[in-house]
Amino acid sequence: MSKYDYDLFVIGAGSGGVRAARLAGQAGKRVAIAEEYRIGGTCVIRGCIPKKYLVHASEFSELFHDAKGYGWTVEWASFDWPTLRDNVQAEVARLSGIYETNLKRANVEVFEDRAALVGPQAIKLTRQEKPITVEKILVSTGGRASRLMGLKGEELAITSNEAFLLKELPQSILIVGAGYIAVEFATIFSGLGVETTLVYRGDKILRGFDDDIRTHVQANLQRTGVNVITLATLTEISDAGDARLVTLSNGMRIEAAQVMFATGREPNTEGLGLIEAGVQLTERGAVAVDQYSRTNVLSVFALGDVTDRLNLTPVAIREAVAFAETEFYGRPLSFDHRDVPTAVFGRPHVGAVGLTEHEANKLYGDVDVYKTSFRPMKNIIAGNESRTLMKLIVHPQDQRVLGVHIAGPEGPELAQLAAIAVKAGLTKQQWDMTCALHPTAAEELVLMREKS
Repeated sequence: MSKYDYDLFVIGAGSGGVRAARLAGQAGKRVAIAEEYRIGGTCVIRGCIPKKYLVHASEFSELFHDAKGYGWTVEWASFDWPTLRDNVQAEVARLSGIYETNLKRANVEVFEDRAALVGPQAIKLTRQEKPITVEKILVSTGGRASRLMGLKGEELAITSNEAFLLKELPQSILIVGAGYIAVEFATIFSGLGVETTLVYRGDKILRGFDDDIRTHVQANLQRTGVNVITLATLTEISDAGDARLVTLSNGMRIEAAQVMFATGREPNTEGLGLIEAGVQLTERGAVAVDQYSRTNVLSVFALGDVTDRLNLTPVAIREAVAFAETEFYGRPLSFDHRDVPTAVFGRPHVGAVGLTEHEANKLYGDVDVYKTSFRPMKNIIAGNESRTLMKLIVHPQDQRVLGVHIAGPEGPELAQLAAIAVKAGLTKQQWDMTCALHPTAAEELVLMREKS
């Protein structure tokens, strides 16, 4: 008989925490999980899934426009925000219910409560008097939306959390930031007919992506109606009755019905008792872990966005699998964070895997670059000026493809398949030996012969 109440207690029921709990439960361990606000975490409740549905909705305006070139007359189209909002939230609720059902099928006890450490092997739930003793603790509390604390009037702005639940669609919005979240919500709101302004302190959006992709996406957002203001920060937000008056560091003053902070996310570690339990945190407040998701305290583990390694849902899931394999199945496994594909569902969509040109040049000197830009076949008859950009980064000596970067309608889908080849270390010659599939956009990936 174990001296502990549970073999594993998971704090946070996002994608990573749920997967780890289920696998441990399936291994016959006594497992519990605590979630204070809806099972499913950021991705299911207030991130990837609802956001992708909003992106889909925003694309219909362009589709209706393009349909004319193909002989369709669309005169009746109108948009109703409450219908979209409520349908998306209904799907979110359905998915959250599936997550909870799957936990219970794996014999995981679910606590809808806030949990915190009260020692290296003890958990305190808000609604229970007695602490719970556990052999292992897994922290998977994810991240939270950042706010510009200290900015005068910051309380007048929303974050992505509130954007999904707006009572009505604003006539205009000013979005602060230029990463995934900012670009995707700029795409969503502008596509739904909202006058959209994007304000960023840097000179080019999507920091961390390949520079050619950044330039391409920024130009296309501007061409399709998003007002992109760079090299500027907010100095004040003030109430202007039915609107917000925003003052920028460059002297501009912009009135918008809504202001949204999309300035990144922070590890969600506050109030969890981690420091008191002796768990080491990084300078950014993330839980410090090794390649096996172990903290400096033997009984405490952490994975997903709360560790601030690579903040993507599939990464959290793979880290969870590695954790369970190592701790409960006797098969030590660590997840390799290199060459993980990623996507931005902006306008156009972006898919990328591997090194950018800048990163590769720093590692290997002058790398070989292959690049092409073209109008997708569908856009020509439609009179749509949007172009697709594809780029390959190739090792100058052994000719391994080090990076693939695509900005176009199929970008994320193609990047997932390209990631297999990049992860396998295939060479440019092996790509070129692959016969093209015509007529597709993907065929351009194996037809680029001239170095850029």
